[in-house]
Amino acid sequence: MSTLSRYIFRQAATTTVMIVLSLTAVVWIALALRQLNLVTAQGQDTLAFLKITVLGLPNLMAVIAPVALLIATIQLLNRLSADSELIVMTAAGAKVWAPARPLLLLAVLVSLVVVVFNFVVMPWSSRALRDAVVAVRTDLITQVIQPGRFTNPEKGLTFHIRDRAPSGELLGFVLHDARDGEQATTFLAERARIVKQGSDTFMLMQAGHILRRSAPGEPTQIIAFDSYGVDLANFESKIENRGMRPRERYLDELLNPAPEDVTTLRARNLIVEELHERLSSPLYPLAFVMIAVALLGQAQTTRQGRGQALVLAFVLSTAARVGGLTVTNMISVRPATAPLVYAIPLGVALVAAMYAQAGMRPRRPNSWGARGAAAFGDGLSRVADRWRARSADQPRRAPRGAGATGGAGR
Repeated sequence: MSTLSRYIFRQAATTTVMIVLSLTAVVWIALALRQLNLVTAQGQDTLAFLKITVLGLPNLMAVIAPVALLIATIQLLNRLSADSELIVMTAAGAKVWAPARPLLLLAVLVSLVVVVFNFVVMPWSSRALRDAVVAVRTDLITQVIQPGRFTNPEKGLTFHIRDRAPSGELLGFVLHDARDGEQATTFLAERARIVKQGSDTFMLMQAGHILRRSAPGEPTQIIAFDSYGVDLANFESKIENRGMRPRERYLDELLNPAPEDVTTLRARNLIVEELHERLSSPLYPLAFVMIAVALLGQAQTTRQGRGQALVLAFVLSTAARVGGLTVTNMISVRPATAPLVYAIPLGVALVAAMYAQAGMRPRRPNSWGARGAAAFGDGLSRVADRWRARSADQPRRAPRGAGATGGAGR
């Protein structure tokens, strides 16, 4: 790698890392504000709060890293142009691909990072986040529920206890679950306690009743029990009760899902959608760099129009990414649109490369206005040359009064 390439690569890489950290911090703050009720309302400690918010970041890295690379590339090329460094490179014989090569190398490295996050870090973090949510719900029942208060961890789910025994037993336990919408279930027990068996956690109730009502107009079913256990995993959010989500699957689980996970066409299409999204997202760093190089990589002797090219680079990159996400969401409905997921970033990169290559050729005035202006300028130059030549051939006239020398002696 030449000195120029090392210089550009170092500047772009440093800026990309700084922007990634800045965007990650902004995204983390947004996630932290959404999960702030873990500390304020559900009584969790700071460690659980940080764990849940940090585990949600890898899911967004496939979007954050390419955007950071785009901003860094545009900022670098704009600075090189403002400092006339691109003009110096062009005057020294460098073409547009001289600054593009280190930027494309950086884009390949960013794509590899996105691949690692998509297929290794993101499934691991999604599973760890799910386990953390289960632990929070377990802690909510065992620690947060206060005697005499009704606690609502989510809509349609209510816990209440009369008192807490010194041994940790919950006295006068009430659990009401109306999340289904079609059936409401209420558990009433004199005593209840948490029992853990391996990775599973159960609520063991003693001396109580179960009240079930299928519809508002139907009678309530009452079942008495001496001892009854409820799996606390059933009180996770409904989306988590549908089995392993596509984002929690590794590559082999996406390619070969279990038969019970693809019992419906919708479930199969969602897994196919997730697979194509993970495979296509590493292509966008290359597309973004090519867009920036095509619009901002040419040396210009004037700074006019630089702002328009900068805005256009952002607009085209955003349009390409939004188009890719739109087509990806269509896969769950129409799997035949899967090739478009790859055609968008590859097509954008190819068109940008062709535009950058065409920009290195000398341009001729093709429009009639430009040709007319050039002809008019040439005509004015010829008229001016003839006028100067005629003026040089004519003898100079004597100044008035210069010939009346004799009158001076009168």
